Amino acid sequence: MKLLEDLNAEQKKAVCHTEGPLLILAGAGSGKTRVIVYRLAYLLQEKGVQPWEILGITFTNKASEEMKNRVQELTGLGSELWISTFHALGVRILRRALQEIKESAFTPNFTIYDDQDQLSLIKEVIDELNLDSRYFKAPAIRAAISTAKNELLGPEEYAQLAQDFFSQRVAEVYHLYQKRLRANNAFDFDDLLFKTVEILKENPLILSFYQRKFRYIMIDEYQDTNYAQYSLAKLLADYYRNICVVGDDDQSIYRFRGADIRNILEFERDFPDATVIRLEQNYRSTANILEAANSVIEHNIG
Repeated sequence: MKLLEDLNAEQKKAVCHTEGPLLILAGAGSGKTRVIVYRLAYLLQEKGVQPWEILGITFTNKASEEMKNRVQELTGLGSELWISTFHALGVRILRRALQEIKESAFTPNFTIYDDQDQLSLIKEVIDELNLDSRYFKAPAIRAAISTAKNELLGPEEYAQLAQDFFSQRVAEVYHLYQKRLRANNAFDFDDLLFKTVEILKENPLILSFYQRKFRYIMIDEYQDTNYAQYSLAKLLADYYRNICVVGDDDQSIYRFRGADIRNILEFERDFPDATVIRLEQNYRSTANILEAANSVIEHNIG
């Protein structure tokens, strides 16, 4: 097949392995983006999979657009693929799901609050609760609420875990903040995943629809997923189990926003029948750079 001619042996294995869980461990410069794009093209051209049956997840809008365009160039079928960031996927699922959930406090035309909207609302809540804004600063409280949502902790769960004085006050702000969001028919950025997971767990028919829709799921930069992203991916993959995750187990740069390297390190625990393929040939860096990098990495404990 002409599509496979440009790939090395391990890249070909990764592209052609389509059934069952697949973990592709790929360092920088190993051609992982090419593997993802060619694997999508292979599913479409050789396996006869329909574009709307494939879900591709990346971490930036730029990466998702690039991936879609490259698949389009190879196959002419990229326009109907669901390739997006986790949060954009959450928006699509939420807008559709809220049309079906009549008793929801939210409607499909919800507003998405940006950073400034969130800070303004949190400041209002701080004032309403008569908290001293010199000690309870909006950015710190927003960060605490964001961390809670990324760990799928709602206001009640967070309050139960709050041990110190600051956390207990954050729990009060969190509760009222969510109440205000609900009244405004608004979600913040973290809600796009938190609420999506919540709705899928609470509505088996909606979950079943998306599980059966996405026969094949591919996730790039898996080492940078947080618990909410991990949970969403695992929920969606639970029916066909054709999930392919690509990442570098020696690299994780988003710990500050909740990324958990254990998600990639423990992929084989979640999927004991997973196939593991390592892309170890580097096409980007010189021998000196690789030698220096490896001398640093060899000291890693985890």
